Amino acid sequence: MGKLAVHALRAVLVVVLVGTAFVQALMVWALATDPEDGSLPLTPLRLITILGMVSAQVALVCVWRLVTMVRRGTVFSHAAFRYVDGVIGAIVAAALMWFGVTALNAPGQREDPGVTVIMGGVGLAILGVALIVLVMRMLLAQAVARDIEAARMQAELDEVI
Repeated sequence: MGKLAVHALRAVLVVVLVGTAFVQALMVWALATDPEDGSLPLTPLRLITILGMVSAQVALVCVWRLVTMVRRGTVFSHAAFRYVDGVIGAIVAAALMWFGVTALNAPGQREDPGVTVIMGGVGLAILGVALIVLVMRMLLAQAVARDIEAARMQAELDEVI
């Protein structure tokens, strides 16, 4: 991974991390100062937003750590699984929170249930992203196993020579 790509990715990660922190701060402030007017269940939606931002931040930190491992050439190790698992967990948590938003929004959509169906589809798509990352985790596991096997074979070859 080139230096330009690493710096660009890290810049994006920082911007998104700052943005999520800003949204969290606004939601905490709104929880403390803005009363509900009864049109929507604002308190649960605000809490879900705060928790959703936490899941995004967990994923961002895990991706940052994985990028660091790529730059150091240590990504094909068992230590990388912790961060990949963190990304998967954060994505699943985000999907569950999205389903919570869908459930909170559903009573207001009785006249147009298609919105709720679409929101449910978005939740399934988020879970699909988690499955894609899980498949990538399996590929990482195969690569780590092959790397360990190659190191073992190299050690045996070094003994023969």
